[in-house]
Amino acid sequence: MKGRVIILMMDSFGIGGAPDARAYANEGANTLGHIAENYPGLKIPNMKKLGLCQAAFEASGCLVKVDESEQGKINLPCKFGHAKEISKDKDTVSGHWEMAGLPNLDGWGHFKPDYPSFPKEVIENICRDGKIDGILGNKAASGTVIIQELGEEHIQSGKPIFYTSADSNMQIAAHEKYFGLQRLYALCEVAYRYVQPYHIGRIIARPFVGEKNGEFVRTKNRKDYAALPFGETLLDKVKQAGGNVIAVGAINDIYAHRGITKPVHAAGLEDLWNATLKEVQEAPDFSLVFTNFEDFDMYYGHRRNVVGYAEALEYFDQRLPELVPFLQDEDIVILTADHGNDPTWEGTDHTREQVPILMFGKRVVAENIGQRDTFADIAQTVASYFKLSLFNYGKSFL
Repeated sequence: MKGRVIILMMDSFGIGGAPDARAYANEGANTLGHIAENYPGLKIPNMKKLGLCQAAFEASGCLVKVDESEQGKINLPCKFGHAKEISKDKDTVSGHWEMAGLPNLDGWGHFKPDYPSFPKEVIENICRDGKIDGILGNKAASGTVIIQELGEEHIQSGKPIFYTSADSNMQIAAHEKYFGLQRLYALCEVAYRYVQPYHIGRIIARPFVGEKNGEFVRTKNRKDYAALPFGETLLDKVKQAGGNVIAVGAINDIYAHRGITKPVHAAGLEDLWNATLKEVQEAPDFSLVFTNFEDFDMYYGHRRNVVGYAEALEYFDQRLPELVPFLQDEDIVILTADHGNDPTWEGTDHTREQVPILMFGKRVVAENIGQRDTFADIAQTVASYFKLSLFNYGKSFL
């Protein structure tokens, strides 16, 4: 089997125009469009050259104004288009599973946003098996806000902070020094067992450091405990056929460590790029290198930080040409996203948007692939490329 596939997954990099956005109270949300509007002179020449701005216009009907002073450095043919989501939710796991051929058509269960968010029996079971005296929080909240609100009380009482969001999750925050990182992970494993009957997508460990309210900061040691995929994903197919599935960053947790032959730990845009380039340089034929660039979502989208998001996009774009020298003749690169997170939108939750699909490589036939009916077109394309059995959803654009 010749050739490799590299998927660069820009977490939350939506381009607006979701046909069903009104049902999610997100009509008009447009992550890229509103960043460009509020950050004049956005420099993303490589992604623009690959067709990003045209795809965004066709998805949303909005022109994306970016800096035109530089030309992109990637001189390879590209297919470009935009995809809508058919999964019921707009969370990270649903988006990833759908692009891997497994749309979440039934959606997840969700905990209620007001206090108490979590069922009494669930908390009692977690406290007993996790050997804790109780919890703090127990409501929907911004993670960066609630650790400032309850961090000191957490240190004094030893009780971890439990909270949720609009996504299907239970998040547990605890201090790395005073509570312990491994103890937090063990507690999340206990919690994972007791939320499964509620069809919850993820337990998320949220470690932090600091000594007093106003100074607490979350660390890079976040860990997700995702539900097992309910069917076969692209990762499973590649692994079962004898291929290599190299998962960089959060991909490991999002797919519950299934279908992966080589997990690669990395966090932060620079580290993730360095790890991705190293793996592409070393990966043999019949490899899928799959990276989640989570900073866009975690540090800028949820925190409604337009400037930070824009600067992260510029950094990502600057590094994109570094990939080209490591590409073999048969390789293809797919750049996409899993949902939106418009940093100008109200609240701190994900936004329902279409995502870009940019595919380039030395032997790619340049083409505007237009509107794609599901993220699963990505899985179908990769399955066709590797000559694997096809999925029930999606249409190849190979």
